[in-house]
Amino acid sequence: MNILIHPTYFPSISHYIAMIKADSVTFEMEDNFQKQTNRNRMYIYSPNGVQLLNVPVKHAVEKHQKYKDVRIENDFGWQKNHFKSLEAAYRTSPFFEYFEDDFRPLFEKKHEFLMDLNLEVFQLVNDSLGINIQPKETTEFFHEVSDYTDFRHLVNGKKDPSVFEKYPEIDEIKTQLYTAGATFALMSGSGSSVFGIFEKEVDLPELEKGNLVFYDV
Repeated sequence: MNILIHPTYFPSISHYIAMIKADSVTFEMEDNFQKQTNRNRMYIYSPNGVQLLNVPVKHAVEKHQKYKDVRIENDFGWQKNHFKSLEAAYRTSPFFEYFEDDFRPLFEKKHEFLMDLNLEVFQLVNDSLGINIQPKETTEFFHEVSDYTDFRHLVNGKKDPSVFEKYPEIDEIKTQLYTAGATFALMSGSGSSVFGIFEKEVDLPELEKGNLVFYDV
């Protein structure tokens, strides 16, 4: 499967599922910028719930501006705020300290163009995950495409609902794992399983009633 997809600011799980399953990935580089999309924002799970992190951009004089030509507004110190938000949300998560030094320099730079930032984010996340995706790039924009499976709609966060909204049972399993004493719980990349990390041996009889539970894996 050859897919067409947008580069975004910290791609969502849906983005990565589509890209990992694809035979080849092509980034849409010739479309017009649209507000309120994941081109310049991402969502994280903060201590107070879902939090939106938005990259401010400069408003163009012309009505339509290509995504690749959009400039970042760097006068607000958004980089520092984004990194502090990530620290507050994930400082106690396993491996945060392991990746911290890799991600910190990203938020110390002042990228001029949004596209350059997103492409660097994409490569950094890939390196951290240990995956190799070498996307091609479009040279012309088409509303309808026949040579690709079109995943460009995933850039619109409003049409890309959280996995937990679509499958609330996954969130419930995570909650039960934390209630049982897990120090960390996460959905697998395929979404077919949820794992938990415990400091001590544990029994999960309630989860065993409706799920396959494996210990010491």
